Parts: sequence; structure tokens; C-alpha cells
Amino acid sequence: MLKTVAFSLALAGSLSLSGCKTTPPPAEEVSMSKTSVSDEISSRLDLYGHRNWIAIVDSAYPLQTAPGIDTVVVGGEQVDAVKKALEVLKNAKHVYPNVYVDNELAYVAEENAKGITAYRQELDQVIAGSVVKKLPHEDIIKKLDEASKLFSVLIIKTDCTMPYTSVFLELECGYWNPESEKALRDAVAQGGK
Repeated sequence: MLKTVAFSLALAGSLSLSGCKTTPPPAEEVSMSKTSVSDEISSRLDLYGHRNWIAIVDSAYPLQTAPGIDTVVVGGEQVDAVKKALEVLKNAKHVYPNVYVDNELAYVAEENAKGITAYRQELDQVIAGSVVKKLPHEDIIKKLDEASKLFSVLIIKTDCTMPYTSVFLELECGYWNPESEKALRDAVAQGGK
């Protein structure tokens, strides 16, 4: 036991001499300040283009560690955050969002998540008129993970405490559409023959 105590003391001494902290940092170094959805997106929008993602997520959404993913906490109501995000993106000339929602959301029962029916109704009103795709949650997460290897992904956490409520916005080019891209690719293929 004496050898164990001596080893522990020697290890602690060498860690403090090598510059490793043995005590946690003060709370102010790890605290997060909340910001607004509009400010977060607006501050990045000039840099963002097609293939960037913005996700507005519930409070239990995990902190992802991929280098391309940045997470901010805004708090507040989720539907309000989605509405503000879409308003900012609506005014952008260079991008528009494809909206992804979890397929599971349609099947969450009110008795298991009080307020989910009202949430679905509010969300449907906010995303009406958008291109909306419904996929299983894990499939959307895989898309996000894949995109984060090359492109920036912004995760915006809200105070929402209902399951499968995350809304994912995949940015597309605002002045070029899939039909134009297909016509271009067809022309290139024809020119190459």
C-alpha cells in the first residue's frame, strides 16, 4: 500500500510539473452563453452554401464530436427556432433549405409525449411550402455525419423535451436547381461523345 501511495504522489507531482491540470477549470471557462437562432445563422450565412446543414434539435440531442459539426445552445421553443431559421434562409439569395424531419415523429403517441400532437400541428404550419423529406432518424444522422466530413454542420439546441422533434435543413443552391444540373450533365455527356 505504501508503494501505491508513493506512486500516486509521484504521478500527481509529475502531472503538475508537466503542465497538466489536476483540477477542473473554473465554471466560467466551461459555461455556454445562449444566442439567438437568427444571429447564429445570419453570422454564418455568407459562408454557407449548398451541402451545409443546419439542425434545430431537442435538448437531449447529443454533442457530436466530428470536426465539421458546431453546436450552439439557443434555448427556447423548438418550433419558434425552426420558424426563425426558415425566415433567415428565405431572405438568402444563394441558398434554400430542404427540410428533413424524423419519420418516427408521426408515430409518437400523445400519452408517451404530452404535447406532441400540438407540436406536430405547429411544425406542419411552419414548414408548409417547404420541400419536406421524412426519413428514419438514424438515416438523417448518417447524412449529417457524412456531410460533416467535408462541410460545416450547425446544430442549434433548444429547450424542447419531446422525442423525434429535430428538424434538419440541408442547404441547396438558391440559383441552380436539380433540373438545371441534370440538363448540364446531359449536355456534358453529349459533348464528350
